[in-house]
Amino acid sequence: MYIQSDHSDLRSFIREEVNMERVTREGSRGNAVKRVQEWLCYHNLQVVIDGIFGFVTQDAVMNFQFFNGLEPNGVVDTQTYQALVKPMTAVLKNPINHSMPFNEAVAEFARLHLSVHPREFGGDNRGPWVRLYLDGHDGDKFYWCAGFVRFCMRQAAEALNISMPMKTSGSCDYMAAQGENEGFFVSEGDVTHRDIPTGSMFLVRKTDNDWTHVGLVIKAEESVFRTIEGNTNDDGSSNGYEVCERSRGYSDKDFIIFN
Repeated sequence: MYIQSDHSDLRSFIREEVNMERVTREGSRGNAVKRVQEWLCYHNLQVVIDGIFGFVTQDAVMNFQFFNGLEPNGVVDTQTYQALVKPMTAVLKNPINHSMPFNEAVAEFARLHLSVHPREFGGDNRGPWVRLYLDGHDGDKFYWCAGFVRFCMRQAAEALNISMPMKTSGSCDYMAAQGENEGFFVSEGDVTHRDIPTGSMFLVRKTDNDWTHVGLVIKAEESVFRTIEGNTNDDGSSNGYEVCERSRGYSDKDFIIFN
């Protein structure tokens, strides 16, 4: 499951992010500490993400606890960990009604993710949000724009209790190919803004068979369209560090439109 009713129902790679592995404190080491450090950075308490729970990490935990109404003892127990990961558990809720069209549901889930500002921590294409969008994977080579779109689609299909309209993956080229196979792909020259509903996908085209970035259209206007997209930034990079809103032009863009 990609929407929580109970954490035990969630996919295993999601449970690994939102469930505490073990209590950690000064002197602890390992992956459980690394996750705590990632979430401290998310909450603007910058520490080195090295898996070593030293005095600096302890101080950051105490500050987080103090500002969140918890006992500032520097120990990450279940209550503190749940507070750290609250932004992620928030996006695993269902914000839509069952009569909503699929494309609009995809856009609504994208807005939900945007509201908590997912971004990378610990290096290029790393951190809990990247792993959420890429089935537990992260690292330099794990570009995650398609993973973000796929995750929103999965949540929408699950909330509406329908099958996914097309096969998806973490690859832009695969998304384009599957969109063509299912009859959803529309090239730049064959589309106008009136044809592009909320929740459609856009693909940044490098060549006729190579796409370098994918995101979601939130509103299509005559000369630009508004987006929510992952693995980008304000400059529109195809290897950025966050989920954000952008405005884009139609040049060198193709679309996947769900009818």
